[in-house]
Amino acid sequence: MRKAELSRVTKETDIYVSVNLDGTGNANIDTGIGFFDHMLTALCVHGGFDFEIQVKGDLKVDCHHTIEDTGIVLGSAFELALRDTLPIRRYGSAYIPMDEALGFVALDFSNRPFLVFDAAFSSDRIGQMDTQMIEEFLRAFAFNAKITLHSKVLYGVNDHHKAEALFKALAHALKDAVEPAGALLSTKGVL
Repeated sequence: MRKAELSRVTKETDIYVSVNLDGTGNANIDTGIGFFDHMLTALCVHGGFDFEIQVKGDLKVDCHHTIEDTGIVLGSAFELALRDTLPIRRYGSAYIPMDEALGFVALDFSNRPFLVFDAAFSSDRIGQMDTQMIEEFLRAFAFNAKITLHSKVLYGVNDHHKAEALFKALAHALKDAVEPAGALLSTKGVL
């Protein structure tokens, strides 16, 4: 079973994450940031993963530490869950529409972390989540999961829709990439 459980405690956050990559989309998520919980739930459900994510962060400061650190721990949990379960399909991509918005994600479990982020938001916040934290979450997740991640909002008007299209595209790309494969997809023989 491809599962991982991690905790991380700093002076700014206290985070517990449990992931099952072979789940059924069960989400038990509480970060203290409602819109972020909504995005993580979409990631879980659309990826077919099981997530338990419990976060206590210094929200009196702002949402930055909570969101970035959640990305660190969730990315690390994905990397750990896959560490001894190769080979996988490795690559995944998805276009996801959300009403008038269209999001795209392409990724590679390459062991070479990188993020390309191309999305513009017209509002500073969606609920209690700063829109600039979407990029920070994706960067923390990608670098700790050790994936190359390209994410783009091709068009859209409503920031909620644009963000949700990105998270759902990420979910579908991850779901495809972590599927077991018959052989390691690498000309080097290792990732």
